Amino acid sequence: MSIAGLAVDSGTMITRSVRHTLRNLDALLISVILPIMLLLIFTFVFGGAISPDGEYLNYVVPGIILICSGYGASMTAISVTKDMTEGIVDRFRTMSMAASAVLNGHVTASVLRNFVSTGLVIGLAVVLGFRPTGGLLEWLGALGVLTLFILAMSWLAAVFGLLAKSVEAASGFGFAILFLPYVSSAFVPVATLPEWLQPIAEHQPITPINESVRGLLFDLPVGDYLLPAVLWCLGVLLVAVTASVLLWRRSARR
Repeated sequence: MSIAGLAVDSGTMITRSVRHTLRNLDALLISVILPIMLLLIFTFVFGGAISPDGEYLNYVVPGIILICSGYGASMTAISVTKDMTEGIVDRFRTMSMAASAVLNGHVTASVLRNFVSTGLVIGLAVVLGFRPTGGLLEWLGALGVLTLFILAMSWLAAVFGLLAKSVEAASGFGFAILFLPYVSSAFVPVATLPEWLQPIAEHQPITPINESVRGLLFDLPVGDYLLPAVLWCLGVLLVAVTASVLLWRRSARR
């Protein structure tokens, strides 16, 4: 299979996945409504108690973006499991197409969905008073970190989708993703957490990723966070892509 053929097949699968998203009301609600609701809840319900001066909005937006990106990426697990359990993959394998195109389509559609939800969060946050101070390079850096995070989570979700035996089991991946940001610096500073919880929050992937995005958006020092954030994302991405390839090949031999 040539590179041009792979690109064409992947493009077909991307279009297919995007169309499925647009026809799936649950996926649309999660991609569009969830980010908006979370931002409004944390800003107006919790924000006044945490930071009465109104600065909590600037603090919490990066965390909202990460939690929505992670949960949006987890929808990939459901879509992959549907393909694996409903027989369409067997049909694809009888066709002259690149084997990797199916997973490429799911993952790329996930990235596109999450770019939309990220844009919605940032747009609404600006209306509410979000005022990042970073320049163009800092914004590009933050976008790069977010893209790596979304890619890593999407491929990891694909792994769970290939492992799951049912859509219900695959949906459980989303709950695991939702848990991590709450035990990090996404919503409150790590120093405010109980002492026994602080080491966990400091050494899990969400904290350096969140602090990198926040620091870049507000032109703050990110020297202690940026390298760990990139390494976490690249490590998860490498493991997830490798596992996806192996699981895909194993499923073909059944």
